[in-house]
Amino acid sequence: MVKNKKITILTDAVEQQFLPFIRTPSRYIGGEVNQIKKNLNTCDLKVALCFPDVYEIGMSHTGMAIVYEALNRPPNVAAERVFLPWPDAQEIMTQKNIPLYTLESKAKVADFDVLGFSLTNELCYTNVLNALDLAGIPLRSKDRDANEPLILGGAGMANCCEPVADFFDMFLLGQAEDAAVEIAKFLIERKSKNTPKQEILAEAAEKFPFLYIPSLYDSSRPKISDAVVDDLDSSIVPEKPIVPFTQAIHERISIEVMRGCPGRCNFCQASFCRRPVRFRSPQRIFEIAKKAYAATGFDTISLLSLSTADYPYLEEAVGMLKEYFEPRKVGISLPSLRVDVQLRLLPKLASTVRKSGLTIAVEAASERLRKIINKPITDENLFAAIEEAYKQGFETIKLYFMTGLPGETEEDIKNIVRLSFELAVLRKKICGRVANINVAVSWFVPKVHTPFGRLAQQSEEYFRNAKDIIFDEKRKLNARFLNFKFHHIQRSLLESAIGRGDRKLADVIEYAYKNGAKFDLWDEHFNFYVWQNAFEKFGLDLYQLAAKEFKPDEVLPWEHLGGPDKNYLLKQLQETEDKTHRR
Repeated sequence: MVKNKKITILTDAVEQQFLPFIRTPSRYIGGEVNQIKKNLNTCDLKVALCFPDVYEIGMSHTGMAIVYEALNRPPNVAAERVFLPWPDAQEIMTQKNIPLYTLESKAKVADFDVLGFSLTNELCYTNVLNALDLAGIPLRSKDRDANEPLILGGAGMANCCEPVADFFDMFLLGQAEDAAVEIAKFLIERKSKNTPKQEILAEAAEKFPFLYIPSLYDSSRPKISDAVVDDLDSSIVPEKPIVPFTQAIHERISIEVMRGCPGRCNFCQASFCRRPVRFRSPQRIFEIAKKAYAATGFDTISLLSLSTADYPYLEEAVGMLKEYFEPRKVGISLPSLRVDVQLRLLPKLASTVRKSGLTIAVEAASERLRKIINKPITDENLFAAIEEAYKQGFETIKLYFMTGLPGETEEDIKNIVRLSFELAVLRKKICGRVANINVAVSWFVPKVHTPFGRLAQQSEEYFRNAKDIIFDEKRKLNARFLNFKFHHIQRSLLESAIGRGDRKLADVIEYAYKNGAKFDLWDEHFNFYVWQNAFEKFGLDLYQLAAKEFKPDEVLPWEHLGGPDKNYLLKQLQETEDKTHRR
């Protein structure tokens, strides 16, 4: 890190040579209501926060908004936003030699002290390389000198970051708002002394138990811990959220009501990595909502958590919000609730909660299989909850299912259609008409730090056959009112192969990127054959890695990266296998 480093401002080039020639320029102009813009020349530390996808996606990400707020509160730190330009914009940037820049100051990203990436999915990795390339920053950490920013990764994929370890200087594991401010203070002190990069990294590794420094890791070092925010009421929240200039995926006031999840679905990485469970008080939720509404005018308040149904003060919080916001025509949006909670709350919430649709993550179509995956939903409660929803005026239901789960049979797959059919027909009891039900089917991907993380993923053939079984069953039932949407099978295979991989995959990811892989989460850009070729280039079999089963005594590529104790997960897995064999 270089003291008194000059920051290049690109405003003229952006306005004259870039914005007139691209589609959707509102993605790239900054200046939105509630953005935080400081004088970069007077700040001791400059941080570029990159969400490696387009503006509309990144502006809906609550985690990035929180870190943006946290880092901008100290007067001597400036945090500015960066999103990945769409291909049309990238083409113009390359033609006109315009490097990646921040929205607030139109400042060259490569001139910042730190470039932090939100890593939310295994398939965003090529976008990270794309962003580094556009910024003119060498892809590999070993190839960067003191003039380059420190590259930091955070969010969910930091807990399984070995496949991209060679591209990063450090990873922050766990919840970032408090930890990021601690790191910023540390870096300001080291920067003032012109401390060399390797010394900074070595000192950071010793000082912060939640920081993973890939270049310094060896098996003798202790396991990296997850940073934890203890008190949600006093934690930092963006009380003046930025109002996007172009429509984002979610334009609403998003408020976390709880962190962690008391449930332990055996496939869910977040529920095992984001412990312990902490609650935000209804009064604090109400205060945040009022301030955010006054600052934005958004007409929806979304109460977020991994499992909002388990928030113990939900009725109280909704009651307070309803009293204040209902006269102002502001609705409340609740994520997928557990069905027993829906049954109790729906009559009370019906006048306030948006009725665009009700979402239920059923995951498996039989109680037997739900017990195996530790998803405590009974058919009795499921039918009672949806019947109550119909009585309260809900017309559309969305159901989430997963196939390829341990212990699954062909009957379980057929039952996805049968159960959905019965729930749709149930509406005839209420109003004489069948409901439209949207059914989203995903393919089981074994996730790290979960009891199922060691298991093999099913084959592409298995998933395609499951899809055929579902369509055959739909035809037999003549269920035109059931609308099925399936996740991309090959993308799910790639998630499994990369997500549980080690540092050998760095070469694969870089080769795939250099041969055209980017925006892999977008159907119009995803090219599975590029990835197949990349794996083959380095003597690896993508399908074998996706289907790999890890033995109990095997050292896992991610077990040093936070998460629960290994023996605890093995015990949970054994209990699951016992349930499977008892069927």
